Amino acid sequence: MTSTEVTTESEDSGPSGYAAARLRLLQEKAQPGPPLRAALASLTDDWLTALFTTAAEQTGVRGAALVAVGGYGRGELSPRSDLDLVLLHDGSADAGAIASLADRIWYPVWDLGLALDHSVRTPGEARKTAADDLKVQLGLLDARPVGGDLGLVAAMRTTILADWRNQAPKRLPALDELCRERAERQGELQFLLEPDLKEARGGLRDATALRAVAASWVADAPREGLAEARRILLDARDVLHLTTGRATDRLALQEQDQVATALGLLDADALLRQVYEAARTVSYATDVTWREVNRVLRARSVRPRLRAMLGGGKTAAERTPLAEGVVEADGEVVLARTARPEHDAVLVLRAAAAAAQSELPISRHVVRRLAAAARPLPVPWPAEAREELVTLLGAGEATIPVWEALEAEGLVTRLLPDWERVHCRPQRNPVHTWTVDRHLVEAAVRASSLTRRVGRPDLLLVAALLHDIGKGWPGDHSVAGEVIARDVAARIGFDQHDVGVIATLVRHHLLLVETATRRDLDDPATVRSVATAVGSGSTLELLHALTEADALATGPAAWSTWRASLVADLVTRVAAVLAGEATADPEPVAPGAEQERLAIEALRTGEPVLALHAQAETPDEDGEPEPIGVELLIALPDRPGVLPAAAGVLALHRLTVRAADLRAVELPTELGECADVLLLSWRVAAEYGSLPQAARLRADLVRALDGSLDIPARLAEREATYPRRRGVKAPPPRVTVAAAGSRLATVIEVRAQDAPGLLHRIGRALEQSAVRVRSAHVSTLGANAVDAFYVTDTDGEPLPEETAAAVAKVVEATLRE
Repeated sequence: MTSTEVTTESEDSGPSGYAAARLRLLQEKAQPGPPLRAALASLTDDWLTALFTTAAEQTGVRGAALVAVGGYGRGELSPRSDLDLVLLHDGSADAGAIASLADRIWYPVWDLGLALDHSVRTPGEARKTAADDLKVQLGLLDARPVGGDLGLVAAMRTTILADWRNQAPKRLPALDELCRERAERQGELQFLLEPDLKEARGGLRDATALRAVAASWVADAPREGLAEARRILLDARDVLHLTTGRATDRLALQEQDQVATALGLLDADALLRQVYEAARTVSYATDVTWREVNRVLRARSVRPRLRAMLGGGKTAAERTPLAEGVVEADGEVVLARTARPEHDAVLVLRAAAAAAQSELPISRHVVRRLAAAARPLPVPWPAEAREELVTLLGAGEATIPVWEALEAEGLVTRLLPDWERVHCRPQRNPVHTWTVDRHLVEAAVRASSLTRRVGRPDLLLVAALLHDIGKGWPGDHSVAGEVIARDVAARIGFDQHDVGVIATLVRHHLLLVETATRRDLDDPATVRSVATAVGSGSTLELLHALTEADALATGPAAWSTWRASLVADLVTRVAAVLAGEATADPEPVAPGAEQERLAIEALRTGEPVLALHAQAETPDEDGEPEPIGVELLIALPDRPGVLPAAAGVLALHRLTVRAADLRAVELPTELGECADVLLLSWRVAAEYGSLPQAARLRADLVRALDGSLDIPARLAEREATYPRRRGVKAPPPRVTVAAAGSRLATVIEVRAQDAPGLLHRIGRALEQSAVRVRSAHVSTLGANAVDAFYVTDTDGEPLPEETAAAVAKVVEATLRE
C-alpha cells in the first residue's frame, strides 16, 4: 500500500485518521524494507504538513517551516522511531505566536503516544547550536522540509553544509573520537550475541557518520555493499519494533527467532549471520574512511612554506619496497608500478604478509585490484604461497586488519573455500567472545606468540587457523574439522606427514584441556589414552601450544593459571609415556603431614576437622600475581552423605569448587583396630567477597551431616530471595558414562547449566544410587559446568555397565527436576 493510497482512504487528516492509516500500513499490508519506511515517512509527512498548514493559518504566522531531521529527515522512519522535528522561523513573528504554532503541532503528536524530539529555532539559532553541538550539526545535515517556507529551509541547509565543510579539519576528528567512544561502550556489533543495531560499532550510527564524512567532501566511504548493509540493519530494526511493540534497537535473544521468521530467514543463527555480515561491511568501510580522512587532513596541515620548499607543486609520495611487487606509499601498502597481479598468483599473499609484517594497512584499492585481476593459485600451492600464508599468520595482532581487508573483498574464501561456512558464524556459548571465523584468526594471533615453544611453527599457525573449521558442518566439529583440515592442508601444499599432523591437531584440539580438567591424572589409563591419540612428542608439543592459543582466543573464562597448570601436568605425564617410560598402576598415595594430622584429629573427636590454605600465587600474562585458588581440607570419619553435605555447605557460603578429591585412609584406633577416615581436598574460590572462616564452615558441615541444616531448603530460599535474571533457556543436562575412562573406577560425566548447589544435587543423586565417589573433577566455563566423577561400588570396584548406565540416568533425572 502506498502512502497516497492510505491518504486517499483516510479522508480525516486529523490524529485519528493518521493513526488508523498508520496502523493499516504497519499491521495489514506492509513488508519490511525501504518501501515500508518510505511509505511511513510519506504518510507522516502528509499528516504533519496538514497540521502545520492549519496551525499556521490559525496563528497567522508567516516565514516558518516544519523540518524533519535525523532518520526522519532521511526518510528512514522505522515503526517506533522518534519524530525528529525542528520548527524553523525567520524571527518576524512574536514569541507568543511561535509558541502557539509549536503547541498546535507538538500536542497532536504527543496525543498519539509518538516519541518526539523537537526544537524551535531561527536559522541563526540553528547555526549557532550546530556549531556548539556536534550531534545537532549531524542531524541538520539530513534536514528535509515537511511544510512551510521551502526557501527558509534551503537557505539553512546551505549554511549548515558550508559550515560543516569549512570546519571539517576540526569537526571530523571530533566525530571520529565520538564514534570510538561509542564503540568502547557498546562493543562490536559483528561479535555480540545481543547486538545494538544502532549504537554498536558497525551499526546504523556508524553508517550515518559515513554519510556525514561524505558530505564534508574530505573523503568518501567505500560504496560497494554499504547501502545493502544499511538496508539489512534497518530491516532488522523495523521487524524488531513490530515484534516487540517497543522502540528498541537491541536484538535480544528471546526476539531473534521471531525476527528471523518475519524476515523469511531459516532461524536466529541465519539472522545473526546476516546482521554480522552487514556490520562487518559497515565496520570495514568505517576503518577505510577514517584512515583516508586522517591522511587527507595530515596532508592539508602541511604549511605553505614547506610546500614552497618542496618546489611549490605536488610531490610524488615516497615509495619504499616491502616485497616483490609490493611497496609502502603514504602509510599504506600498495602495489609496485611493475606489479602484474594477472601474472603473479602469489601476489595476494605476498602483499598481505608484507602489510602484516610491516604493521601497515593494505590499501583498499589494492585489495580490490587483486580481487579483480589476481590469478588463482594452483593446487597444491607452490611453496612460496604457503610460506607467505604462514608469514601472514605469524605477524601477531597486525594480522587481523589485513585479514579483514582480504575478507571484505572475498579473497579469503577464494584462497580457502571452506572458510565460507564459518564466515560470520555466531557462537551462542557465552564463553566465546568472537564469531567462528574471527576466533580462528585470533587463535592464530595467540599462537604466533608461542612459536618459539615448538619445532614446527608453520604447523602450529595453520592448525590454529583451522582448528574450528568443522563448526560449519553438522556433528562433532572436531571430527568434521579433521577431514576438512586434511583437505585444506593438502591444498596449501604440505606433504603427507605434515597433513597428518595438522589433521591430528584439529581432531584433538580439545583433548588436553578436557582431560586435564575432567579426568584423574593419577590414573595411568588417562595418560595412556592421551598418548595413544597424540602419537608423538613433537605432536604433543604442538597440541600443548594450540590448546593454550585456542583457550586464550576464546575468552577470559576459558584459560587461567589453574587450567594452565593442569594441562602442563598432563603434558609432562604424556611426554614421559611417549618417551617410553613405564607407567605402573598407582599405589595408594599416603596422606601428607597435615592431612594425617587432620585425619587423626577427626578420628579422635569423631567430628569433621577443617583447614583453609591460600595456594601459591603465580604471575599472569601481565606479570601480576594470580592466585591458583584456595585449598580446603576436610577430614571426618567415613559415613554416608559426606559429598552432598560438604558441597551443599560450600554452595551456601558461595564458594565455587574448581576441583575436588575424595579418598578414604585407614588409621589405627586406640583399641588397636583400623577405622576409615575420609579426606576431602577441595580447590575453591569465593564468588565475591572474602572467604568464610573455617570454623563457620565446620559448624554448618556438622549440622548438615546430623540433619539439622536443611541444605536444599536453604538453597531454595536463597534462590527465591535473589532470583536469577531471566535469559535464554538453557539446554537440558546430559549425564553419560565415559567409555574406557579408567580401569580403577567408572567415570560419570555431567554436563549442565552451572547453578548454586549443582554439585550438592549431583552428590545427593550419587549417594542415593549407593555408589562411592573416589574423586571429582569439576570445570566451569561461563554458564556451563562439565564435571567428572570417578565412582565405585561399595567394595571399591568399577560399576558393571548396566549399573553405571542406571546411575547416570538417576543423576540426569535429578538435575532435570
